[in-house]
Amino acid sequence: MPGMTIHNPDRYMVDLRQILSQGRKRIGLLIGAGAPMSILVNGNPLIPDVQGLTASVIGSLNVGDAKIIKLLRADLGVKPNIEAVLTRVRRLAEAIGAARVHDLNSEEYNGLGERICNEIGEQVKADLPNGPNPFTDLVSWIGGTHRDHPIEIFTPNYDLLIDEAFERARQPFFDGFTGSHVPFFDPVSISTDQLPARWSRLWKLHGSLGWDLAGEIVVRTGSKSATRLIYPDHLKYDEVTRLPYSALFERLRNFLTTPDSLLICSGFSFGDAHICAVLDEALFANSNTAIFAFQFKALDNEQQATRLAVNHPNLSIYGRDEAMIGGIRGKWQPGQLPNEEWNEIRQTFWRNSSDESPGEFLLGDFAKLARFFALAKAQQIASPASPAQSTTEVAPMTLKAGNA
Repeated sequence: MPGMTIHNPDRYMVDLRQILSQGRKRIGLLIGAGAPMSILVNGNPLIPDVQGLTASVIGSLNVGDAKIIKLLRADLGVKPNIEAVLTRVRRLAEAIGAARVHDLNSEEYNGLGERICNEIGEQVKADLPNGPNPFTDLVSWIGGTHRDHPIEIFTPNYDLLIDEAFERARQPFFDGFTGSHVPFFDPVSISTDQLPARWSRLWKLHGSLGWDLAGEIVVRTGSKSATRLIYPDHLKYDEVTRLPYSALFERLRNFLTTPDSLLICSGFSFGDAHICAVLDEALFANSNTAIFAFQFKALDNEQQATRLAVNHPNLSIYGRDEAMIGGIRGKWQPGQLPNEEWNEIRQTFWRNSSDESPGEFLLGDFAKLARFFALAKAQQIASPASPAQSTTEVAPMTLKAGNA
């Protein structure tokens, strides 16, 4: 249709493939709860997303605990998730002392918080499946290229899937802990960048299975039954446990404000207010940083992401049917195939239209994106053709593969 704004996925993906394959650019990954959902076991996600986790945890608690959570959720408003409920429980435990709210005192709310954490741990402690999977694909890409800068992975997920993928591939990574018997959290190491670039960085923004307290020191136990430090409230939680999370969020902020950095988001809904606040602040502060957000749903259903992108042309949102790039929204429309080789490459990120369904951009699925990463060096890159002249194409953002 004349005058319609379109985005050509071929043009953007050839640029991204060059960046991924050359190893010169500073790249970070923000991996949300949608990533483990890409692994299906007997038709079900390996680990549920936040909504599924909320339902599973509440359904697993005893009748008395579930009743209290129902009352707390009513206090909090429209369908708060289990993380919001846990924050509420901890604040009550800290504030009310011997007073009673919904017939529980401070000590009883502490116990409820521990039981919630234990149930969360039960839901997210799944092992990484044997054989190739999206996480092994991702680590294969990381380890397959000589890099000028380390890959930095930021995740609010509590599971150990990425950790296990690194260990299975014998790829070194650093997560802020040091030591061998009971590794302890070292914030000084997070603020510096002294390790070799081949050591990836893994930052668990909301904590992780296996983290615990040894006196006043945060340690990593290696046990999936250690759940006490998953998702503490970032604003009003105990000073001892505040330190890891403030240091990790500061690392995200520093990454985004470093010139010429690229953060690639997958499985992230943009519903986390703490993370989005850091993204918003950093995008305003550094116009040379770019964020590519690969979203699973159609763009109309990714309103939290698109609202943030309205004010930030350096935040690009890639939906199933449309994209918002450089602050401009447009439909996906591939160009003409330059050769048969490019058709094979296109199939890694685009599903052609058929009688049953329109064309569809695929990389909002973490499994597809991880495979795209792994194949970045496997196929020859050809320059895709321009789209029809009756439409208006928005040019790709300037992100040169050779920039430091």
